Amino acid sequence: VSPQMQPHFSSANATPSLPRATRKLLETGVAIQMQPPSRQDFMFCHSILAQLCLPRVRIDGREFHQRSGAAWISLQAGMLDEGAGPVWQPVPHGVMARLLLMCICTYAVRYRKHDIDVEDRAAGLLKRLQYDLQGWRYSTLRQQLHAWAACRLQLGFQGHTVNSQPIHQFDAWLPRASGADGRWPKVLQLSQEFYAEIVEHGVPLDRRAVTALKGSTLALDIYVWLAYRLHQVGRQSVHVSWLALMRQFAHSPTGRHAVQTFQRCFLHALRQALVVYPGARVTLSEGGINLLHSQPPIPRSALNALKKEAGTQGGPHG
Repeated sequence: VSPQMQPHFSSANATPSLPRATRKLLETGVAIQMQPPSRQDFMFCHSILAQLCLPRVRIDGREFHQRSGAAWISLQAGMLDEGAGPVWQPVPHGVMARLLLMCICTYAVRYRKHDIDVEDRAAGLLKRLQYDLQGWRYSTLRQQLHAWAACRLQLGFQGHTVNSQPIHQFDAWLPRASGADGRWPKVLQLSQEFYAEIVEHGVPLDRRAVTALKGSTLALDIYVWLAYRLHQVGRQSVHVSWLALMRQFAHSPTGRHAVQTFQRCFLHALRQALVVYPGARVTLSEGGINLLHSQPPIPRSALNALKKEAGTQGGPHG
């Protein structure tokens, strides 16, 4: 393994002999390196959710807690009326939960609105996330949308705690089999607390990278973390140990070879993330990785221009 993790690009990288997913990832990386992000490529997530990870798979029970350094997150599953009374929802988990929250945060930051437009139809939202329209995609989207609508979220950092129900008001997505007409919730309303946090602490991401990494929850988490962390690094590199990385990304590692297994999985996912974050500077070191100062995925000048325009335009997600 080379100590320098930064990938190199050329047209030869996108050879047709590679697996389709790998080829597409490399092509996206080349596009990101060659073409700066447009306004439609801006996405956002909360800064604490960039330091900590949601569950990657469905968990048993109704609570999830995660801590890394001074930051912590707590999720409690809730109930949602699905047309015939309250139904317990799962804790938000997996790639779809992350993408949905990013879309919600993006709309809030871009348009400074509590009422979030979630497209005219489910198919529209799936297409924006570059998903195919297979039936199970709709089921997953519905499950995670309902999970966010019902859950309670607590965020904490250095004495600051936010108690929030992210979504204040929501009409459940009722399937056609329920006797309704397949009602799709066109608008959901954010709580004041969560909206204020997102506007104040939104982390900018490149949507091209986010959608390219949707096949790997770990790679997506790593990309979001690097987008948040690397531009904050000073002149001296920052060392992050394998133990610290495992606490942050592995949730509950078990087994005799847990550390070695995590290292292999992490390095594979890290390489994927670096392909679509070509400006990131990360090196391997004894006992972990080194983070070096890097430019963020979205230039500060572009963000400043967006802030000036915030609230003066309407329309679909950016």
